[in-house]
Amino acid sequence: KQRLQPMSIFAALADPTRRGIVESLARGALSSGEIAERFDISASAISQHLKVLREAQMVRVRAEAQRRIYELDPQGVNELAGWVDELRSYWASKFDALEAELRKPTGKSRKR
Repeated sequence: KQRLQPMSIFAALADPTRRGIVESLARGALSSGEIAERFDISASAISQHLKVLREAQMVRVRAEAQRRIYELDPQGVNELAGWVDELRSYWASKFDALEAELRKPTGKSRKR
């Protein structure tokens, strides 16, 4: 599989129904029918949402007899988690620098 850019994942997750599907799959694999039962939209609309999530590598599908079973795709989830970790480390270093700056003496000690 190709390496994804986090923005394609964010674009896929911008829709609340797709976020709901991902949240449902975070609890375990589901058939497309089980996913459709959780939402108040048509099965074909769910199918389109699942296609977008597959293309963004957030979910993967396998066939079991006549059923399609969906689960989170570790590659897409890891891609997203890696991006968040990079962002978190960037901000952590900025906050560390700010803290160090704030702890420096100001040179304006007050005498009474």
